[in-house]
Amino acid sequence: MTSLAERLSQLRRQISRIASSCDRDPSDIRLVAVSKTRPVEDILAAVEAGQRVFGENYLQDALPKIAALRDRDLEWHFIGRIQSNKTREIAGNFAWVHALEKLKHARRLDSQRPDNMPPLNACIQLNLTGETSKGGIAAEELPELLENTRDLPHLKIRGLMTMPPASAGETLQHHVFGMLRKLLEEMNRQGHELDTLSMGMSGDMQAAICEGATMVRIGTAIFGPRNRK
Repeated sequence: MTSLAERLSQLRRQISRIASSCDRDPSDIRLVAVSKTRPVEDILAAVEAGQRVFGENYLQDALPKIAALRDRDLEWHFIGRIQSNKTREIAGNFAWVHALEKLKHARRLDSQRPDNMPPLNACIQLNLTGETSKGGIAAEELPELLENTRDLPHLKIRGLMTMPPASAGETLQHHVFGMLRKLLEEMNRQGHELDTLSMGMSGDMQAAICEGATMVRIGTAIFGPRNRK
């Protein structure tokens, strides 16, 4: 049976190969290991293999793991949907959020971020295919949300996030990820300073990297099929 360390090593080599095939520097792509539903032991195995960045969807599942691994130099990303009654704990325990879609949540995260911590990094989630089952704002809503979050002192909007339909083929994957990249470029032309494209999971990583992903969120390829909540 392939060990977690071997899977992680294989994944890093795969990311490097894909990046090189697209004339990109592999070091420009950060791997977020999606550890949702995984026990502390699995995370520790990944840590021992050199992984330091982990993504969690479920706050109640994440907090005990963060506490148990507090002495490790790890970076925690909240990649699930944000709820108003969870913002204080998100603000106090994570370095990044990937699915910001509401101004009220941005303001709560900003006001609840502890003063002794650096600003909370955030990506705004875009829903570019109109799927009602997915969160995220429409592209036309992005300029207003960026403008309204520009001056929040404890929240820093770093970039954009999206997910194509689960059934999307490679052509649609490229289309959706390319749309997100073009949106980021357009927002930067309007004076914003965005540097992050959070896009790409185990099934669509190749298209995401070739379209400019700077963070890929990978769970299955590292940990195997996930334990269902």
